[in-house]
Amino acid sequence: MRAVTWQGKRDVRVEEVPDPRIEEPTDAIVRITSTAICGSDLHLYEVLGPYLKPGDVLGHEPMGIVEEVGPGVTRLKPGDRVVVPFNISCGSCWMCERQLYAQCETSQVTAEGKGASLFGYTSLYGSVPGGQAEYLRVPYAEFGPIAVPETGPDERWLYLSDILPTAWQAVKYADTPRGGTLAVFGLGPVGQFCARVGRHLGAERVIGLDLVPERLEMARRHGVEVLDVSQLDDVADTLIKLVDGRGPDAVIDAVGMEAHGAPLGKAAQTAAGLLPDKLAGPMIDKVGVDRLVVLKAALKAVRRGGTVSISGVYGGEVDPLPLMEMFDRGIQLRMGQCHVRRWTDEIIPLLAADDDPLGVEDLRTHRLSLAQAPQAYEMFQKKEDGCVKVVLAP
Repeated sequence: MRAVTWQGKRDVRVEEVPDPRIEEPTDAIVRITSTAICGSDLHLYEVLGPYLKPGDVLGHEPMGIVEEVGPGVTRLKPGDRVVVPFNISCGSCWMCERQLYAQCETSQVTAEGKGASLFGYTSLYGSVPGGQAEYLRVPYAEFGPIAVPETGPDERWLYLSDILPTAWQAVKYADTPRGGTLAVFGLGPVGQFCARVGRHLGAERVIGLDLVPERLEMARRHGVEVLDVSQLDDVADTLIKLVDGRGPDAVIDAVGMEAHGAPLGKAAQTAAGLLPDKLAGPMIDKVGVDRLVVLKAALKAVRRGGTVSISGVYGGEVDPLPLMEMFDRGIQLRMGQCHVRRWTDEIIPLLAADDDPLGVEDLRTHRLSLAQAPQAYEMFQKKEDGCVKVVLAP
């Protein structure tokens, strides 16, 4: 089969790889009909290469049609249309019983000190072949895959794999009081959904911050107040003044480790990337630093007693935070990989609604063939051609 493979920094290629097969009784094989490029895939494209090897299959936002199931799978049958969550969870361990599916103890990568295995996301998370491919082997298929209706375009359901539940969790964690104000830093795909979900769940004001014109315009279409951070001298001070002189009740950081405007953090990431993988991997894992300009602005902008919710991916171990200020201002901080299946039952009725209340069909800007993945990665990273979200068709 054809699949998108990692070959080096900023080098992905579509190659022939072995077809997946049933290996365990609870496996399923899914023929992929749509698979998206996630913002966190760009971390693999740029920063996290030391945890990949040439030929690794990328991708963790797939959906498709069940082709085959193992004898232990009774919930699905060939022909079913499913979305595959990015985290691999058994559904029955101690963590899964508490709906902490991103910490599944059955698929947990204990050798690396990490949580549940993820599709297509480095040796830190199990080196599991990903879903930017024609076919995907799905472990624990009796629990993981989400059966969806046969009707509607793939884009109506595809984002259940990651970014929509991730945004839903970020908003739930932010705990904006009904009638309050939520600020969202970063209006990429997850940030777009954070803003829309925030409005849907009762925030009176949602303020989105970014510097890419197409992202700002997309958020504006969905009733979000927008701020172009490239035009602001002090982002946190602007937000405080804009919201009653106190700041927003809650702030979501939907940016993560590769934020713009952090030259020292970028230099450290670049320097680590120049080292041999045997040295770069431990350095990034144990003493890595992130670009914290967005997180620090979020912490300074949120009102006293407010909450900062982090959905953007961070990877540092020695990141300095303004703890005295955080303590004095009573800021709550919540974060973590999304527990996808915890939220999907709440979200699916909204996707089934004719009026598309979350605007899921107004997110994809580019639908390309799997063969065009190298160009798509480059375009997405460089934010060219108005690119906000890319969906690939195998």
